[in-house]
Amino acid sequence: MLVNFLQRKQIEFILWRPKITETQPTLLIGTIATSSHNPYENFREIPLQQSKEFPELWFIAANQCNLQDGQVYFYWFKIINTNPYENQAQIMYCTDPTATTVDRRFLAPIPPENQGVASFDPASVILYQKGKLIPCDPQGETVTWENNDYLNNLPPNNRLVIYELPPRWTIIAPSGETEVGIGTFQDVLSLFDTNCTAPDFSEVEALRKGCAHLRELGINALELLPVSDSDDKFEWGYGTANYLAADFDLGHPKTQIAPTASVDLAKLIQTCHQQGVRFFIDVVMAFSRNNPYRNLNFSDFYVRYNSNDPEGFNRESFGGDLFKYNYWVEGYQPLSGEKGSLVPSREYMKVFIAHWLEYYRVDGIRIDSVNNISNYDFVEEFKNLSREIWKQRGGSSDRFLVVGEELSVPLALIQQNRLDSLWNEHFKTIARKVILGQNSYLDNSFEWNVKKLIDCRFLGFTDGSQVVNYLTSHDVGGFGNERLYNYLVNNGVYDSEKRIKLAFVCLLTAVGIPMILAGDEFGDRHDLDISDEHSNKKQVDPVNFNRLRDDWRQRIFQYVTRLVRFRTTFDALAVNDTNFIHGDFNEGKRVVVWQRGVGENMVVVVANFSDYGTPNPVNPTSEYVIPNFPSTPVGKQWQEITQNRLVPSEWIGREPIFPWEAKVYALV
Repeated sequence: MLVNFLQRKQIEFILWRPKITETQPTLLIGTIATSSHNPYENFREIPLQQSKEFPELWFIAANQCNLQDGQVYFYWFKIINTNPYENQAQIMYCTDPTATTVDRRFLAPIPPENQGVASFDPASVILYQKGKLIPCDPQGETVTWENNDYLNNLPPNNRLVIYELPPRWTIIAPSGETEVGIGTFQDVLSLFDTNCTAPDFSEVEALRKGCAHLRELGINALELLPVSDSDDKFEWGYGTANYLAADFDLGHPKTQIAPTASVDLAKLIQTCHQQGVRFFIDVVMAFSRNNPYRNLNFSDFYVRYNSNDPEGFNRESFGGDLFKYNYWVEGYQPLSGEKGSLVPSREYMKVFIAHWLEYYRVDGIRIDSVNNISNYDFVEEFKNLSREIWKQRGGSSDRFLVVGEELSVPLALIQQNRLDSLWNEHFKTIARKVILGQNSYLDNSFEWNVKKLIDCRFLGFTDGSQVVNYLTSHDVGGFGNERLYNYLVNNGVYDSEKRIKLAFVCLLTAVGIPMILAGDEFGDRHDLDISDEHSNKKQVDPVNFNRLRDDWRQRIFQYVTRLVRFRTTFDALAVNDTNFIHGDFNEGKRVVVWQRGVGENMVVVVANFSDYGTPNPVNPTSEYVIPNFPSTPVGKQWQEITQNRLVPSEWIGREPIFPWEAKVYALV
């Protein structure tokens, strides 16, 4: 899709909607003098020109700036601060709000005027080559795409297993103490590419050359927590600052002098696609922190938290500025390039996602805190635009997904076609209760808790692609939200291996798209006290891949791996068909059996959510009979997936059961 604003950025430095223009905005541009005490001595200011057709648009053609071909330039715009909650009439240099790369090693200088103040904004970075302004990293590296014929080789939505990965990981210091580090894009690449070693985590066995942890696990979709640039360093990155730029810190391994965020992220996405793995971008659109528009034009784009503005009602800013999504103006429309009615924040976000879909070629979107955006009309516009761009790129509808996260699970977002899919917090709530043998608040019947867990249609959804199910998400703050291992221990279950395996059987055989929080696949635990859900500790409590060395955790990992590979390849789990064929709640038993698929394409799960076990189970005559177990078609046999064994015909539907265990049978 040709976005007018992005097209113009190829040949112009362009600034959209500065609030105060009585003083002409200027472009501060130059090359960094690394050998000088003043790194900005080679910079100069160039006045921007005001568009005659669109007075809110200021620009200067790149070929009028006397730039040297093949040179990387750093730049800012000089503007007057419009934030009404800060000192007025301040003059500052701000980052280009649509910069495709930023370099946080170099912060904006103070303008020479008396009113000049430090903005502390990072430098915008661009390459000038053959008359074009080309996105690049600070040393001139540019993104190239090879083997682009991948769109229809990606898995469809109904076969996805998503891996949610926070880019904050644990390292073991020489002293033996646990320290938090940044999992850069290059470190993440080592989870897929056996030829790569994690540059900042080379001492972690699972991240060494030849391992490729996620390739072994078999997931086919990666969702990194926000990868757009933010001020957050050892947190999750939800305070987005520069929407079009890949995060500076995630592109800056400690072994490198200069960051390579854009080429590193593109290589990671390209590797994922070559391995048939989808890449989801996590977007934060309710608020931002230190975005240039908070100074450029606060009143057009933002509302202050806890103010009397109706657009701020019942919204949380998390220390940032809330975007306005119902403030209509007339003027330049960045997508079409024409004049018309628009909401500035909506158009800004549309430019942002158009860039990520075209430049980084992402194929899935997770929208953070949908209700906090507080505008379902915009959410639908955003979804529709994203899908249209994907379609124009040649992608099929069933290989793209826009997912919303809202813990109240508002079905209206699906029923009104605002979103494709929702995070299913109900799944987590029910799963955690039933593996304790308890009912959730969603139903007083244990059997119906399991039914609602396994088949989302009992919750009001109509298709499995409409929900993303999970046992744990990155929101681990507060009791009941902690990692699965910690949840079990906190509820008095210290032999957690069986319960974790049982939970994963539920997750990976349920109707819906399963998502695994990094580390849960081997029973990782917290390193910090995250009992206070409002503290930032949950954002700095990382995944610790070192724990994969524990024998019992390795057993969990191998168990989950078999289930993941089964989930992504077996047809019966890609359809909605689900039938509950047995329930046993006598004499303390809580046994539920469900069937996925029909005919010769079938899976049967026998799940025991109780302490009951078949007496003397090793005795050949011991059995637990499931009266309605499906018959075996001619030429077929049953395979138990978690133990990778064929079941003798005389044992079918009669195998002993064990406490807190599930068996997964498939027709093969």
